[in-house]
Amino acid sequence: MLNIIKKSMLTGIGLALIAKDEVEDLAKELVNKGKMSENEGTKFLEDLQKRYDETQKKLEEKVQQAVKDFMKKADVVTGDELKGLKKEIRDLKKAISERGDTSK
Repeated sequence: MLNIIKKSMLTGIGLALIAKDEVEDLAKELVNKGKMSENEGTKFLEDLQKRYDETQKKLEEKVQQAVKDFMKKADVVTGDELKGLKKEIRDLKKAISERGDTSK
């Protein structure tokens, strides 16, 4: 199930990249045809890049949250949770050995 979610998200990111390339090509074509000045074309591409970067960041955050939510619903232990459990076990072992209790 997790693999399906990853593939779906990567497909969405791929489509976004394709769309960005298409818009850049359109802007270059408009500049070449004289319908947009070079300065306007440059500004348009800069604005496009800024919006793309913002959208990509938001998408990455949503993907991370979706995966976390899925992992929680699927009752899968995360790396952080596992590290916490290992630390707790170490602390308990240390406390037992300090008390001089050698029973296991």
